[in-house]
Amino acid sequence: MTTPAPDLFEKLASFYLGRHCDLASGEPTSDLLMYDAKDLCTHALCVGMTGSGKTGLCLSLLEEAAIDGIPAICIDPKGDLGNLLLAFPEFRPDDFRPWLESGEAERRGLTIEEYAAKTAESWRDGLASWGQTPDRVARFRDAADVAIYTPGSGIGLPLTVLQSFAAPPPSVLQDADAMSERVSGAASGLLTLLGIDADPLLSREHILISSVLDRVWRDGKHVSVGDLIGLIQSPPLETVGVLSLDAFMPPTERQKLAMQLNNLLASPAFRSWLEGEPLSIPRLLHTAEGKPRLSILSIAHLTDRERMFFVTILLNELVAWMRTQSGTGSLRAIFYMDEIAGYFPPVANPPSKAPMLTLLKQARAFGLGVTLATQNPVDLDYKGLSNIGTWFLGRLQTERDKARVLDGLQGAMAQTGHPFDRSEVGRLLSGLGSRMFLMNNVHDNGPSLFQTRWAMSFLAGPLARDQISRLMDPLRKPLAGEPDDRSERTAQEPLATSRPAIPAGIDELFVTATPLATEGHRLVYRPAVVGEGSLHFVRVSAGVDTWVDHRRLVRCGAGVPDPFWESSEDLAPELVFSPQADQRFIFSELPTPLRDASTVTAFQKAFKDYLYRHHPLSLFKSSMLKGYAPAGTSEGQARVHFTQAAHEARDAETEKLRSRYASKIAAIEKRIRTAEERVARESDQYKQAKLSSVLSVGASILGAFMGRKVISQTSVSKASTAVRGAGRAAQQRGGVQRAQQTLDELRSERQQLETELQSDLKELGEKFDVHRLELEEIVIRPRKGDLKVSDPKIVWTPWQVDATGIATPLYHGEQQK
Repeated sequence: MTTPAPDLFEKLASFYLGRHCDLASGEPTSDLLMYDAKDLCTHALCVGMTGSGKTGLCLSLLEEAAIDGIPAICIDPKGDLGNLLLAFPEFRPDDFRPWLESGEAERRGLTIEEYAAKTAESWRDGLASWGQTPDRVARFRDAADVAIYTPGSGIGLPLTVLQSFAAPPPSVLQDADAMSERVSGAASGLLTLLGIDADPLLSREHILISSVLDRVWRDGKHVSVGDLIGLIQSPPLETVGVLSLDAFMPPTERQKLAMQLNNLLASPAFRSWLEGEPLSIPRLLHTAEGKPRLSILSIAHLTDRERMFFVTILLNELVAWMRTQSGTGSLRAIFYMDEIAGYFPPVANPPSKAPMLTLLKQARAFGLGVTLATQNPVDLDYKGLSNIGTWFLGRLQTERDKARVLDGLQGAMAQTGHPFDRSEVGRLLSGLGSRMFLMNNVHDNGPSLFQTRWAMSFLAGPLARDQISRLMDPLRKPLAGEPDDRSERTAQEPLATSRPAIPAGIDELFVTATPLATEGHRLVYRPAVVGEGSLHFVRVSAGVDTWVDHRRLVRCGAGVPDPFWESSEDLAPELVFSPQADQRFIFSELPTPLRDASTVTAFQKAFKDYLYRHHPLSLFKSSMLKGYAPAGTSEGQARVHFTQAAHEARDAETEKLRSRYASKIAAIEKRIRTAEERVARESDQYKQAKLSSVLSVGASILGAFMGRKVISQTSVSKASTAVRGAGRAAQQRGGVQRAQQTLDELRSERQQLETELQSDLKELGEKFDVHRLELEEIVIRPRKGDLKVSDPKIVWTPWQVDATGIATPLYHGEQQK
């Protein structure tokens, strides 16, 4: 088997997954399997038992997506996906050594150093056999930011989903079905975590929490878990259905539910759920600079109940994010989940099932490709999976597994109207070996048998906790109780003996503490001032006429800074304010200037001037796409916008190009078939003429050989006929040669067309190569006369102070772009 040249598979919008195999013999061919990226918009399912090569195939797909600039959010129940961080373009033995087991080296009769050297050599040679160079491995490693998040744990990057139940975006609030799904999903997930098996239609706990969330979210309020405890005790409701609140659920029972949630919140084992980066789909998909990410959400360390809770919350967040995106036929992002069995069962309805079904039915319209994998095909809802367009089928454990997969695939094909040969597919499945898969893609003419390529990531197997921790150490931010980049070393802090009085006419609010405080630390409220304003930007030539809101906070715990607003920070939208103080906190003294209402009010005029001078609108333009990013987006967000726009333009132009060449190639194919028929016909005629000539000559020779002494007129005639027959045979041979020459010319013309097509596709890929994307920044000043600001508010921000005087904020204040 020859090594494929890189120009055969280095094609944007095409994923290099392996080599086609002959359907009859099962032997690999030189024809590469290139999977169109946009085909993943109709989702994919990968099924295969342990040892089938399922992990290698799925990692290869994610590698290809990263190279093409496509981000992915991946749920990893076993720890295999962390291997995406093990890409070593230099193939140094020392790179591989930390991920090898000394016991395995001993079983092979090698030292760990020898085993590492042998492994590095094997990986380099394996990739080379598939045409993959060290440069390609480096390109994958540099193409995307790869990180492992561990919700409910500090093993990897901590990720919290419980700091607040953020209000959904307007697109969800205005969609009755979407809002119902979001509310029900949040309530189901939370009750699952509490160990309550709640039916959304019958459970009073579920109905109460759903009603509360629906009310506060429609008011545009974010809700912390602590707030939810109070809202359960005293809901903002008078009736539930037609019953009064107390008749529906008495106060004692509401108190019991609130206590269950409070006990969970107070549990030391649960503290890690409230620490880390808030769950945000945009942040999981791209860095602040707009670089695509492969975000691996490892849940191997969680209990089954915790896994269900987290997966449900994540799926609902994905659905909400999806509905904020514009429609597209190009692949925008991938959601990948391994070991899907249990989260999408055929009969039961766990809380994860409804949002998963919503994604399978609707995500394709928004360019979100869902890829699911399992080694337990029996425990899947194949009716729901009929929405999946690509099935990767590997070696299966039992005949029951094969029959179940065939049932599901047959149903999926019936849904699309494509023909399905069950017996042939069954035959192919029975003969699959390791790294051999049968692909059934509704966008192709029929099934394809292929061998998976060598993964660029070193397949070290499931990563252990300490290995994940080691990989994420350079990226991990400090947890609660540890100093971070906003921590301060304080002098003797002036504390108030009682809660300071706020000047009359000035609003007062309290920032909700998230994450939870560390035991043994002093809890202190520190004063700050918050200003809110709106700026109006207009640029007719760019089609800009928009308002941008700003919310800024100035810390005043160490006194009122000068200049004032220049010291402010941009507040994250998920920051939760409460009108009530947390009784556990003591107060810092209120600086003297903040005790005077006129001084605080004067901050309003200064804030207006500050916004005008320091917050112009940056508008980003792409010469490649000859357009502008939406007004108000950061440079990173603009890159994400233009990347998607480039993919859409590339895919549209690719379709046009292929369509144009398809008609030409189809015409050539028709002429080739005609020429092949002519060659066959001329060849048959030549064989007949040649045979007739041979027989005639043979008869003449035989007559002479039999000893006739007198040559009769008949004999002469026969000899003449034989000579003429030989002439006709020669003419027929010339006809065969001419027909073959015509056929060869047509085949050459077809090859030339295919070469031109590949050249044009390559040129198109270079034209829309997002790695070459350059942005021009255009700065627009706000209209000064339209600038609006509200009255400043005094807010109390929660901090914790350790014994050494290190103060750490208990709020995620600054907005991450």
